[in-house]
Amino acid sequence: MSSDTTMTGAAPSITIARRGLMLVLSSPSGAGKTTISRRLLETDPELHLSVSVTTRTRRPGEVDGVHYQFIDSESFGLMVNRQELLEHAKVFDYYYGTPKEQVEKRLASGQDILFDIDWQGTQQLRQRARDDLVSVFILPPSTRDLEKRLKTRAQDSADVVAKRMSKAADEISHWAEYDYIVINDDVERCLAQVHAILRAERLKRHRGVGLVDFVKQLREGR
Repeated sequence: MSSDTTMTGAAPSITIARRGLMLVLSSPSGAGKTTISRRLLETDPELHLSVSVTTRTRRPGEVDGVHYQFIDSESFGLMVNRQELLEHAKVFDYYYGTPKEQVEKRLASGQDILFDIDWQGTQQLRQRARDDLVSVFILPPSTRDLEKRLKTRAQDSADVVAKRMSKAADEISHWAEYDYIVINDDVERCLAQVHAILRAERLKRHRGVGLVDFVKQLREGR
């Protein structure tokens, strides 16, 4: 079990072992969750990306095994049947899922895991691992801004952009299912808010698996 620094001062810092957490970021397409996810991973060495499996094709710049594990539909179906996925969902005609073995090992060793998934996957994670889950929903400042971002990133055809916009209202309707809501009107401010959430959640009492022994030592005068 790895440890997390939870107390600092003039003396050497005290480290207390803790269980890792699952940080979920969701948003309608184009609201910025991928950008925020990337920035979090760049600035927080304690956070690790959960690499999902997907049946969709690779986008420009994506690396197999780094951004996603790209597999065919038959392989995905086998993983579902073998119960090898913590969550899975169909999004825009493609399937996505989270392999559970690696996630469970990292949580037990005190590592934090970042999930870039939609509301369907979040609901499944909540049912299976509620105490480990910290969910954040990212809202755009306006639907006009959302459409502009989708067109500007030039990753999808006009038809796909229209399809994503038509589904945005349904995705946004699930905002109340999340622990935290942030509005991405400014990337730096949004990033700072998510960082604050992550720091606070790491200090939650129930994650501090080493606290019992530490407090016992204090009571014994050690």
